[in-house]
Amino acid sequence: METILQVDQLTGGYSPKRPVLHELNFHLKAGEMVGLIGLNGAGKSTTIKHILGLMHPHQGEIKVAGVTLNESPQQYRSAFAYVPETPVLFDELTVEEHLRLSAMAYQVPEKDYESGAARLLEQYQMVPKRKAFASHLSKGMKQKVMIMSALLASPSLYIIDEPFLGLDPLGIRSLLEQLVEVKRGGAAILMSSHILSTVEAYCDRFIVMHQGRIAAQGDLDAIRAAAGLEAGSGSLEDAFYQLVTGGEH
Repeated sequence: METILQVDQLTGGYSPKRPVLHELNFHLKAGEMVGLIGLNGAGKSTTIKHILGLMHPHQGEIKVAGVTLNESPQQYRSAFAYVPETPVLFDELTVEEHLRLSAMAYQVPEKDYESGAARLLEQYQMVPKRKAFASHLSKGMKQKVMIMSALLASPSLYIIDEPFLGLDPLGIRSLLEQLVEVKRGGAAILMSSHILSTVEAYCDRFIVMHQGRIAAQGDLDAIRAAAGLEAGSGSLEDAFYQLVTGGEH
């Protein structure tokens, strides 16, 4: 399978003298969903900011769709879509206008835009709000607009940070169903979430971060083994607590 995201020896942070991230190595291949998990302050958001190009590595390299940001900024950025924890919208644009803007930015053909936007508005119960300005939407509805915009773009890589905050149960179900669908279509998905039961149920592999380093990565049995649990014994949550607390509660 094609490697969509490659992170090699990533060291970085806000100050070169005090790096937050230490020699991170991981990859995502086409058609897989990987859960990025860790305590608050573990370095998850900083890792995502480096992948997005908002922060520059002190050392190491990040490739998306085979290129670094310096090699080809347009190709790099057009290969991913990002759904942040806190939705960021333009107050004076409607829901439909946000979708249209995303389609233009990612050069989505008009026919695909029309069918895709109609389907997403229906799936996320946003048809009655399609003409509403962003300033008139609840946080959950704003999050739905962010998610719909990302799905409409159909990139090779989805980077999703705490996507379930503010979503109603139907919105959560729609998102998970969509993620399964785009994964089957060959996209790679990096999802950061504290809802470990959902991460365990939907992700193929996991990256456990602790204090700016990768404490363990791999499928559930690999995480269990790193935590000192027997194969087939214990949930992702059980293994996670062992890894980040050393068994002390």
